[in-house]
Amino acid sequence: MATAGRAGTEDTGTPEGAGTEDTGRGRAGKTADGRASGARAYRGDGITVSFDARLCRHAAECVHGLPTVFDTARRPWIMPDAAEPGVIAEVVRRCPTGALAYRLADGGAEAPDRPTTVRRTADGRLLVRGELRVTDASGEVRETPRAMLCGCGRSAEQPYCDRSGECGGHEA
Repeated sequence: MATAGRAGTEDTGTPEGAGTEDTGRGRAGKTADGRASGARAYRGDGITVSFDARLCRHAAECVHGLPTVFDTARRPWIMPDAAEPGVIAEVVRRCPTGALAYRLADGGAEAPDRPTTVRRTADGRLLVRGELRVTDASGEVRETPRAMLCGCGRSAEQPYCDRSGECGGHEA
């Protein structure tokens, strides 16, 4: 059982400043910050980074962009106090799938691109950025500024690309 840690975090046995919290608490639907209920939040002093493993397709923009913050060999793998919040936010915005999101301590969050853009990759995936409302096969609606959608129709996680079909065979 977790004990109380630093204000706003749940102590999970991780170093101070590296608290994690399951923002979904096992509920269906969305969390208070708009993330899908399966997302986990990693709270720092200046920024909270949320990660939804169901959407991650291992583009590795995060680990290549800021390995001091994002390190999959470490637990917790996201250390939001290891860099300046603005730098972390910039790297989070590189995530093509929207698996990563952030909220700054002052309440600021990622503004969607305007106008909305759709870019088809060489292998057929659709990288979409903007003010998006995506409905998955189960009917769950997700509002997000970024998504990687299936372009070949073979994904088991429609409309998202799960890299199982022709459009998932190459890197972004």
